[in-house]
Amino acid sequence: MDESSIQRVRSFNRAIAERVGVFGDRFLGRDRPYGESRMLWEIGPDGIEIRELRSRLGLDSGYVSRVLRSLERQGLVTVEASPDDGRVRRARPTEAGLVERAELDRRSDEVAAGFLEPLSEGQRARLVAAMAEVERLLRASSVTLAVEDPAQPDARWCVEQYMAELNVRFEAGWDPSRSISADPHELTPPAGLLVIARLNEQPIGCGALKFHGDAPAELKRMWVSPAARGLGLGRRLLQELERLASAAGAEIVRLETNGSLIEAVALYRSSGYQEVPAFNDEPYAHHWFEKRLSQFPISGSTRR
Repeated sequence: MDESSIQRVRSFNRAIAERVGVFGDRFLGRDRPYGESRMLWEIGPDGIEIRELRSRLGLDSGYVSRVLRSLERQGLVTVEASPDDGRVRRARPTEAGLVERAELDRRSDEVAAGFLEPLSEGQRARLVAAMAEVERLLRASSVTLAVEDPAQPDARWCVEQYMAELNVRFEAGWDPSRSISADPHELTPPAGLLVIARLNEQPIGCGALKFHGDAPAELKRMWVSPAARGLGLGRRLLQELERLASAAGAEIVRLETNGSLIEAVALYRSSGYQEVPAFNDEPYAHHWFEKRLSQFPISGSTRR
């Protein structure tokens, strides 16, 4: 990564912070700093569980507690235990908080209009398109990948979403009992592994490997949430699984896939996978692919 790119990102960050007005203790001309105003906005009109609030904003519990106490003192929010589970706390806006949030919305719209008003129509279109692209790429750069226990709840949820999608997209549905297995014990090291992709700590994708000693490794359970598609996550997951397979000593990665998964077939072909004769009896497969990792060296981790 070259130094000029890093300096360009830093310059962009400074320009945005200055233009939005995050400095000082009176964000948008109100009597509180940006952090408190942003948290009030994120709490929303219906309230939110505090653990979800922390996850969404990527903040530690100490900072969130301090900001919430300040908002409580201002009479803008209340924090209470969930009636279903006393360990779960929820923040809710008061009537005054709802009024203040509406005022913040109004002033934020004015700031956004101030970005656009001095520009020509063509410049406005360019700025809005550029902002959309920056937001998309920032989301992509915020995704983390890590090997996780395939029996834990988020991993099970990802696999359930994967199975549900196959059942919808396959012409005759999908019965996992007929398919080649990839059960949690098969995806637990050293037998295999499962990688979970997360955005703001929430699971948004997965991919797995099954190892067979000197035989090719199997790629399994590749899935990306519809909400996260278009971020390049499928390719990034694939590259990480290839890296992990190579690190485990595998020289070849194999996979089979259904013809209805057009995007997956295109991804594998564009990533160097060659179509080969069927190497198993998977009843739902139309294509069998393999890739020799020694021909495509993997350097470094994509994990963040």
